[in-house]
Amino acid sequence: MKVHEYQAKEIFKEYGIPVPKGGLATTPQEARKVAEEVGGNLWVVKAQIHAGGRGKGGGVKLARSLDEVEQVASQIIGMTLVTHQTGPEGKLVKKVLVEEGLNIEKELYLGMVIDRSTECPVMMASTEGGVEIEKVAAETPEKILKAYVDPALGMLPFYARKLAFGLGLSGDLLKKGISFMTNLYKAFIEKDASLAEINPLVITKEGDIIALDAKMNFDDDALYRHPDIAAMRDLDEEDPLEVEAKKYDLNYIKLDGNIGCMVNGAGLAMATMDIIKI
Repeated sequence: MKVHEYQAKEIFKEYGIPVPKGGLATTPQEARKVAEEVGGNLWVVKAQIHAGGRGKGGGVKLARSLDEVEQVASQIIGMTLVTHQTGPEGKLVKKVLVEEGLNIEKELYLGMVIDRSTECPVMMASTEGGVEIEKVAAETPEKILKAYVDPALGMLPFYARKLAFGLGLSGDLLKKGISFMTNLYKAFIEKDASLAEINPLVITKEGDIIALDAKMNFDDDALYRHPDIAAMRDLDEEDPLEVEAKKYDLNYIKLDGNIGCMVNGAGLAMATMDIIKI
């Protein structure tokens, strides 16, 4: 199950993970009010949809006055945002996250997933923040640092230190980075997440480490343990056919084309689809 950025950041805050000050708005007027409450003279207005690449699609904009916040919000709310992850049909934007602008010194990447080959969580870090991690992995894989965490031991300090040193952190930033990674691991495990990604993770000129973006996915089979997270599900962001299938405990995945496959295992599914495609 996917959640919106603003929802992931609420979870982050539960675990002491620093995020920018901000709030959710569903109208341009609400966006202006949030900006007033946040304060400052620079704000970021971000479309809230379940897809990456929002900035390139025009779904993330800066505003330098309250009037501009309202104007930008009116442009984003109600638009059909098309990104490389939405498909050509795009997604309708119904709400925006309004956040304070930060004095960014450096952009990094930090993420956590389950590595199925080693059967353990792996935390990934890179100095190449702000770009698609898939691109970094394909072109410069040596720039992605990994720490495989033994689930029986948890996030031991040396795991975080290894990654923090690799990111070039030292002094107070080193301590903050270790604490940040430890808290991210705790959130990932305790919430039964399948993905926790921060891109970019920023270092500000004031010397703070902040999750500028936040993405979390959760194990559907563990949602019964987390009714608070299950309540975050936004059915408008999911395919209607997949939503209907879930009512009957069916795993349905919509693909292109007009041939359907009914299978009883992932391996058989892949093999059948390959045969049909050939």
